[in-house]
Amino acid sequence: MGLKEQFEQAQADSKLLTKKPSTDVLLQLYSLFKQGQEGDINIDPPTNMFDFVAKAKYGAWEKMKGKPKEEAMQEFIDKINELKAQQ
Repeated sequence: MGLKEQFEQAQADSKLLTKKPSTDVLLQLYSLFKQGQEGDINIDPPTNMFDFVAKAKYGAWEKMKGKPKEEAMQEFIDKINELKAQQ
């Protein structure tokens, strides 16, 4: 199975986790997924200063800037596998 297929499988597996990961882990997964799927951040920062979730997601993805897509995909796969093993 190629990296893209493993990435897609990890995405599907992420929806089947029985224990909800911590907020920090969820942000890490979000940023790795977005970086792996789309590459460097390509959206404007949230304008609503009270939308803390959007601001956190934006910040997490922004920190991934420069990380190659393939590296982000592999880290996402590894993190999902780690979470599955902890279930």
